[in-house]
Order: sequence, then C-alpha cells, then structure tokens
Amino acid sequence: MRTRRKLLHALAAVAAAVPVAVSAAAAPAQAAGPALLPVTITNNTGRGDAVYVYVIGTNLNTGRLGYVNQGGTFTPWPAGNIPPSPAPDVAIGGPGNGGTTTVNFPKGLSGRVYFSLGEKLKFLLTPDGLVQPAPWASGDPNYNILFDWSEFTYNNDGLWLNSSQVDMFAVPHAVTVTGSNGVTTRTGDPVNNGRNNVINGIKAQAGWDRTVVTRSDGTVLRVLSPGKAAGAGLFSATYYDSYINSAWNAYTSKTLTIVPFGDQPNTKYFGRTSGNVMTFTNSAGQQVASFNKPSSASVWGCDGDLPAPNDQVVGPISRTLCAALNRGTLGTIDTQPSTNAAQFYQNNPANQYGKIIHQNMADGKAYAFAFDDVANFESLVHSGDPRSAGLILTPFGAGGTTPPPTTGAVSLISDWNGKCIDVPSGSFVDRAPLQAWTCNNSNAQKWTFANGAVQAGGKCMDVADGSTASGAVVQLYTCNNTGAQQFVLSGAGDLVNVQANKCVDIKDWNGNDGARLQLWDCAGTANQKWHKG
Repeated sequence: MRTRRKLLHALAAVAAAVPVAVSAAAAPAQAAGPALLPVTITNNTGRGDAVYVYVIGTNLNTGRLGYVNQGGTFTPWPAGNIPPSPAPDVAIGGPGNGGTTTVNFPKGLSGRVYFSLGEKLKFLLTPDGLVQPAPWASGDPNYNILFDWSEFTYNNDGLWLNSSQVDMFAVPHAVTVTGSNGVTTRTGDPVNNGRNNVINGIKAQAGWDRTVVTRSDGTVLRVLSPGKAAGAGLFSATYYDSYINSAWNAYTSKTLTIVPFGDQPNTKYFGRTSGNVMTFTNSAGQQVASFNKPSSASVWGCDGDLPAPNDQVVGPISRTLCAALNRGTLGTIDTQPSTNAAQFYQNNPANQYGKIIHQNMADGKAYAFAFDDVANFESLVHSGDPRSAGLILTPFGAGGTTPPPTTGAVSLISDWNGKCIDVPSGSFVDRAPLQAWTCNNSNAQKWTFANGAVQAGGKCMDVADGSTASGAVVQLYTCNNTGAQQFVLSGAGDLVNVQANKCVDIKDWNGNDGARLQLWDCAGTANQKWHKG
C-alpha cells in the first residue's frame, strides 16, 4: 500500500509548513542512503534566464522549519513578524541553460525544492513559520516570477521525490533517483513540445482561458489548477457541480464498492447515497464513514466535504472518492479505484486540467490533483536505498520525450492477481527490473511481440546476464537478439524464456505492487500464468 499525506497549501498571508510526500510502503530503515544525498539539477529549458534554487522544509528530527544550503546544512528560519517580514536570502545559484548544479539533501528532511528563472523568489516569515509563495493571488510578491517546485521526503526509509502540478503547471521538470543497485528511475518528462501543448490545450477549452497567466512581456508564467483559479476568481466556482450531482445521485439506486488498498483486495467498503449524504459500510455491515455531497472546490482540493485523515478507513475512502471524481469515473465505474486510464476524463464537464497534463506526459504520469497517486498515476520516484537523485528542467518549446510507440501493444496480465508486467516508473533504462503492478494502461505496461522478443519503450524483456538459472532477474535491456531476450507466451499462459526453457514467475508469490519477476522452473502455478489484455 502506498499513501500520500494530503498537500497543505498556504495562501499569501498564511504561514504553513512545507507539504510532505510520504509512503507507507517504505523500505527497511537499514537500507537507507547516505547522510547527504547529492541531487543534480539540470537546466534543459532552452532559456537564458538565471536560475535560483531553494531547498526548504521541515527537519523531521526536531520539527523545526528551515532551509538547506548547497552543502546540505540545515538552518532553522529566524522568527518572523506580523505583518510578515522578509526571510533571509537563501538562494543557491542554479545552472545556466545546458548546465548542472548539485545540491545535497540531509537525511531527515521533508520539503520542497523551488527553482525560479530570471528573478529570486521573495519568501516571508511570520512568528509561526514560512509563508509559501501563492502566485494564484495577484497580490503575492512572486506573482510575476516564473518558478515551480518539486516535493520530497528523505529519511531512514529512503527518498520520495515528485514533480507536482497540484497547484499549477509552470516549469516542466522530470525527477530521478538512482539506487544502490545502479538502477535509475525517472518520471515527469513531457512529450515533445509538451509545455506549449498544455498551455494551448487549456486555452482552447471554453471557460478555461483565464487560468493561463501571462506576464506583460508575453511569457506564460503558469497554468493554474481549477481550484486555485476558481479561488482567484479566474474560473467558475460551480463548473463541476453538474457532474458531481449526477455521479453522487447514481448511488441512490446502486452500490459503490471501494477497494482502497491494492495489496488488500478483501478490504472493501460499500457506499450508498441518501439525499446528499453517501454512507459507507464495511463487509460486516457496520457504518464506517459518511460524506456530504462535495462542492466543486472540495473536489478540486480533495478537502472540505472530502476530509482525508491519515487513518486506515475514512482517509483511504475519501482519497479514492476524490480521485474518481477528478478523473470523471464516479457514477459510471462502480468499483473504485478504476485503473484504466483510457476511461478517465470522459465525463462532461471534465477536469480538463488533469486530462491535458496527463496527455502530455511521456509516461502518462503527473500530480494534477492532491490524490493523483491513487492507483499509481503520480509522477513520483522512490528508492529505499538511494545514492543520488536529479531534477531536470525540461524544454519549454520543441524537445522533450516522445512516448514509446504502442501500436499493436498489449498488457501482460497475471492470471493470479490481475496485475500487469510493468517497467518501474516508466523509466525505460537498461537493467530496470520488471515488476507486477496494478494495471493502469500506461506505456510502462504496453508490450509488443516481434521476432521472438517482447518489447516496451523500444527495449526488450531480458534475463539478467543471460542466466538460465532459477531466480534470475527478468529485466528491461537494449535489444540484442540474444537468447536472453527470446520469450514465447504459450497457449497455456506460460511466458517462457526459450533459452532457459523456464517461466516468468512472480517472485515469492508476492501479491503487492512492485513484486519482482524472475525465471523459475515451469510448474503450472498461478503466479506463472499470463494473458494478453
């Protein structure tokens, strides 16, 4: 199970702690990385602006808010005032176009990496802490600055790093992490010309054009998320109400089933609507949660009428509801979360912001709303034993990543648990260990069969080091026409490596997302049976 604590966002006049990206499926503490984790920031924007970098957050050992210098030293913020007083200038000089700058994350820090182009950010302090930039408010001192951020947590359980579009889409950027095994995972890359595609796509939607904020010099600074735009008076506050009404009322005559934990398929909750209230019971018939019909604002923010406490019942139900409403599947798909991305954003009116951003990501993953991690559609990388990480500011115009072709591609689905063979984080790098993951229709799960090889993202399913031994790792690797890359899916559902005459097997009967694949003697067992989907 993976969870993500809901983002906390401060308005211009409100002091708040930095949001936290967390996971409940953390690696063992003894597998953690170094005391100082090097994080390389690469500037591929194609712009000539000076870049400024800020590493700010919460010291998890002391609870103090502060900032980190380039070497990784944490310093608490000084006391602020009312009205808010300027914070010290803690900018780190960032890379010029085509260059890199390395900063260090100290272990035990959770926060944000801000990066601004052309001008330094203006942070303020109150007695309660740091005031986060809120550029959706026209009076914010950072309103005319081009900037963005990523969020992270680095602790004894490893690193979580994500590119976030929850509040706005401004500076497209990818995130990476390299583990002690040498494998690098990467996500967040836009498709070719992706930034312009998002901007133009949003402008083309009726009623959405004012969510695109342009500076007087013609620079598009950001596309605001619908919740932030509505709060600023730039978007209809009732835009989503008609869909919410329809989806909510659908369950007056049928039951909504929520299965919030991918690794606990027997944990189910059942919802029915009466009036404006949807009430949930567990499998024993006990009432466990109820929610008022949410407003558009509650859906955009995944809060208000959809409170999501960090517990094991109400929070998971609420997160799943919010994801289904944002993706437009509530009311038509009655078991949630739904995992087929082809069915998302088909409702009318739709969350065009989430739809267009996801469409323009090379692996289809993004954080377009607070609980976009439900069913693993978020742009996040994680390693329980990291050795380095990266932030890549990607091209503003032509350039970026072209998604791997999916013509004729199929999913390879386990007969045992219904999960798909998946390339971790959609990172098509050599030696990426293949895994079983909840099916989500992303390119990371699309495979083609050609000349005896099974391919995804232009690379081949492969047995590590050409081994024929039971337990050999099944991975992704540059296609080379060797026996290690010859696989046949038999009529009986066995995915067989021809050279070894052994089957692709879900290791140790692990039913969780992230279960690794291996070669093993073909035994006809369910964890070795696959079908195309």
